[in-house]
Amino acid sequence: MKRYVLFLAVLLTAQVSFAQHTFKATVRDVDSKVPVTGATVSVKGAEISAATDADGVARLTGIPAGEQTIEIFSPGYETKELKLTFPLAGPGESEIFIKIDNDYGEVTVTSTRTGRIIDDVPTRVEAIDEEEVDEKSNMRPANVSMVLNESTGIKVQQTSATSNTQSVRIQGLDGRYTQILKDGFPAFGGFSGSLSVLDIPPLDLKQVEIIKGPSATFFGGGAIAGVVNFVSKEPEDRPVTSLIFNQTSALGTDFSIFNSRKFERFGYTLLGSVNYQKEYDVDEDDFTELPRTNSFNLTPRLFFYLNDKTRLMIGNSTSYQSREGGDVFVIRDRADGLHRYFEKNNSLRNITTLQFDRSFSGGRRITARQSLAFFDREIEIPDYRFKGRQFNSYTDVSYFHAIQKHALVFGFNAVYDRFREKQTSNNLPSRDERRTTFGAYAQDSFNVTEKLSLEAGFRLDHVRDYGVFALPRVSMLYKFTDHLSSRLSVGLGYKAPSIFTEEAETLLFQNVLPVGNTLKAERSRGGTFDVNYRNTVGEKFSYTLNQMFFYTEIEDPLVLLPGRGGLFNFANAAEPIRSAGFETNARIAYDFVKLFAGYTFTHAKAKYLAGNQILPLTPKSKLNSALLFEKEENFKAGIEAYYTSSQFLTNRFRTKPYWVLGIFGEKTFGKFALFINAENITDTRQSRFGTVVFPPHQNPTFSEIYTHTEGRVFNGGIKIKL
Repeated sequence: MKRYVLFLAVLLTAQVSFAQHTFKATVRDVDSKVPVTGATVSVKGAEISAATDADGVARLTGIPAGEQTIEIFSPGYETKELKLTFPLAGPGESEIFIKIDNDYGEVTVTSTRTGRIIDDVPTRVEAIDEEEVDEKSNMRPANVSMVLNESTGIKVQQTSATSNTQSVRIQGLDGRYTQILKDGFPAFGGFSGSLSVLDIPPLDLKQVEIIKGPSATFFGGGAIAGVVNFVSKEPEDRPVTSLIFNQTSALGTDFSIFNSRKFERFGYTLLGSVNYQKEYDVDEDDFTELPRTNSFNLTPRLFFYLNDKTRLMIGNSTSYQSREGGDVFVIRDRADGLHRYFEKNNSLRNITTLQFDRSFSGGRRITARQSLAFFDREIEIPDYRFKGRQFNSYTDVSYFHAIQKHALVFGFNAVYDRFREKQTSNNLPSRDERRTTFGAYAQDSFNVTEKLSLEAGFRLDHVRDYGVFALPRVSMLYKFTDHLSSRLSVGLGYKAPSIFTEEAETLLFQNVLPVGNTLKAERSRGGTFDVNYRNTVGEKFSYTLNQMFFYTEIEDPLVLLPGRGGLFNFANAAEPIRSAGFETNARIAYDFVKLFAGYTFTHAKAKYLAGNQILPLTPKSKLNSALLFEKEENFKAGIEAYYTSSQFLTNRFRTKPYWVLGIFGEKTFGKFALFINAENITDTRQSRFGTVVFPPHQNPTFSEIYTHTEGRVFNGGIKIKL
């Protein structure tokens, strides 16, 4: 009997010993709490390793007794080490959180909602990282227009010669086809569209994510040309304070401050900025190239970490702008019979946001978002005033679940957008608009093989007065090798009619009739295809080459037509708009030297036009390049060169091609940095190529804007990071 008891004791001891020589790790992203698939978990100095599955789980067995170092590695993330003594005293499993490490050149994209690093996402996403955003904020601290305007395939289109209002065009298409987001909230369209990029200071941005081509699965109508998502910084474990003061030769002054801090269960970020721009008339024709501007922005965000798996974010952003352009005599209170033209834009925007995130076992996650946006704007010129208020409500609930090789996202959202005209000098019918949209969507991102990944999405929208829209979208990523990959994306899109287009904005909505409810919604189909190659030679030399092709076709495009009595009315054109072309990008880095070059070829046609069908204000060729010298925490300097080919205006006048050159530098002294920038040192401006302001002086008309109007501008300042 004693022998059986002894044998049983030895057997149980062996089982316990075996159990304690195993280790189970669940690896998650520290910010999104999403499982990290494909991370390597290994015993340092031993040939024992395993890769995490779709749930982020890896199991190690046969671990030698004694103190061992467990190493967790995934490309784009920090490498983490745990020192454990085997056999373990407790359960042999642990939940490990790792964070992004940009030294690997990888970023996690938020726009696709899967929490994957950019190289593993089938959808082609371009990310402008924090370092590049910081560089561009030296040039234009007041807003994000510079961040976008110098990106391949994107054009920031000026819509007013005197007030400098702007919209964002992607691949030659009108600004209304680009969806502008801030942290995933779409509160920047419609009446507020031409001031959107002017209301977003760059100091609090972590990165900017750009998806080109149809992107309707998550973002619905309006994402025909693409999506631009400005992603804000979140609180870190250490307190962060950043300040920037800037002065320009064009008589502009900017000051911005960002502060954030994270405690155990609470965190916050705070962004504040003020800007003053004196009226600026560089060509001395009595009309402003830059309007007199007073603006401010205040954006606090509060983060509540209710427990390790639950987070609540509450934010509010308030921005105000007063822009007065036109005749400088009027702006300086010296108006008379000859000097009487002015253009005023006063706007107030307030956006309240709420986001709730809850993680569950197995990588499941539910996210609920709600935003309420109010925008009040008044436009005034002599003998005319257009005033209105826009209200936008956005509600979105999504559910994420990783099942083996699949990353599933399901959700629904509701968008209510209302515009009410408050005052007008014209005897026109009411131009009030109201849009109610209910949508449901589903997306599956899955790995077919180790080399092939697919992303299939479907959205179903119901829009009041315009019916139901079914919007499928498919993306594919194929990795030929560790260095060579290719992506393909195709999908459908739509856009409900609205009075707020670039053509109507240029007219300041004067004599523009309402769209009514009899027009058709614009429908689109299109896609992108790209090939990407990246490699390194030794420890200091690296390069990336990307070749992308794009195509978009828009049926029943909304056009603004002149009618009787000087009125303008909207109609659906019988023929489509087609935009096709390609982008070529190259990035080369050697030690502290970096070279960036990008070329865009765009062939965009409005088939409804008679004769010359080239889409107005769309250059066929654009070249952007930058040579950068940078030593971390020491200095940064560079030169930029941009070429734009000729364009056709609406009246079919062909413009001249032009070059724009710039140089910049920054020197860091510990927590302080001094910067200087010379933008457009060639003094390229439209008034050098032709007439911008047409007589009579007291009631002028203006040319369409196709290049810089303000000419050469120098600026410099100081940055403080505490």
